[in-house]
Amino acid sequence: MMRNTLILITAFALISGCSYLGWLPFIDAEEDPLKPAALVKFDEEVRIERNWKANIGEGLGRKYLKLSPLVLADRVYVADGYGLIEALDRFSGKNVWSTQFASLDEGFFAKLNFYDRTDTSFVSGGVGAGAGYVFVGTTAGEVLAIAADDGTVDWTVNVGSEVLSRPTAGDGLIFVQTIDGRLLALEDESGEIRWSFDHQVPILTLRGTSAPMFDGGVVYSGYANGMVTALRADTGEPIWEHRVMLPEGRSELDRMVDVDSTPLISGAILYAAAYQGRVKALRRSDGTMLWEKEFSSYLDLGEGYGQIYVVDDTDSIIAIDKQSAEVSWTQEGLARRSLSSPIAFSNYLAVGDSEGYLHILAQSDGRFLGRRKLDGKGLRSNMVVADGVLYVLGNSGSLHALEIKVR
Repeated sequence: MMRNTLILITAFALISGCSYLGWLPFIDAEEDPLKPAALVKFDEEVRIERNWKANIGEGLGRKYLKLSPLVLADRVYVADGYGLIEALDRFSGKNVWSTQFASLDEGFFAKLNFYDRTDTSFVSGGVGAGAGYVFVGTTAGEVLAIAADDGTVDWTVNVGSEVLSRPTAGDGLIFVQTIDGRLLALEDESGEIRWSFDHQVPILTLRGTSAPMFDGGVVYSGYANGMVTALRADTGEPIWEHRVMLPEGRSELDRMVDVDSTPLISGAILYAAAYQGRVKALRRSDGTMLWEKEFSSYLDLGEGYGQIYVVDDTDSIIAIDKQSAEVSWTQEGLARRSLSSPIAFSNYLAVGDSEGYLHILAQSDGRFLGRRKLDGKGLRSNMVVADGVLYVLGNSGSLHALEIKVR
């Protein structure tokens, strides 16, 4: 009888991976390698104080949308995933205007819910700004220009494919990247397409695209095939291309090298990161590589204290010296917690996680300084900082204006 009982226990342990029988002294239960790292206690050195909170529409849904807040003058602009955009006073959080610019119950948008019947979100790129407008993109390939002063939709244009990153403005043009590998320049007064630059898209890619960056008459962007390009903003003429990572391996999964992170411009240098690849520093004038490090990332990079901050695909946070390319520190205490892109300000580095916690780290050495839970559905979108105030949009649609105070 005892022998049969031991056989049953052993069989159940093999089937369940020992997770349910770890209390037995003869079962060696190992930590689930996919489980998010448990949060450890630490002596908090700062307080995360909330100035105000606002609820924005129905939130971001479940399609991995990352609709970042936008601060422009004395307002903060924010969209939800279901066709609502709001302007709020950034000092008080009071609503200035709200526009429900579309819904799934009307027109072309009624056809959108083709791959996820449980989530009807369709606003996927934003929020961008320029020429007196704020811009958003949709899963239907629509780009909308909304007047920043009163929320009026001035024009809408269809660019043919999903827009998964925020549009960027410069020199009278709006730059938009689509999921099918095209970078387009639209006239800011009408939405008319001036030029289009195409890149081949691999069979298998991450669901996301790099947001174009404009500076000094040049627009920079990354692509799913591992390339970064610099184009003349007025004509779309290529200035240079650089391959951040060459696809390697036999399977399409192994060969994914998406540059989904927005290129980071710092003076004469551009920094770019590729999934399953590298982080590189490139000379902006000609694309020459200055240094590279083997880290895999699909999130935007942070910058501060003379360092570049990388959240890799294991959710380790790495600080790299901009000049020497040496790793200054690594923080592994948030492993597998599905972190947001890092943002550096003052002495701090901030990241959010999928459980809704905001984590404040020291830029100097990566130690934890403070923590606060903000949104039960998680923090995914990029954060923004203005005059020392950190604006954080939670997945449920909660928008927080926060300040960090030393204890």
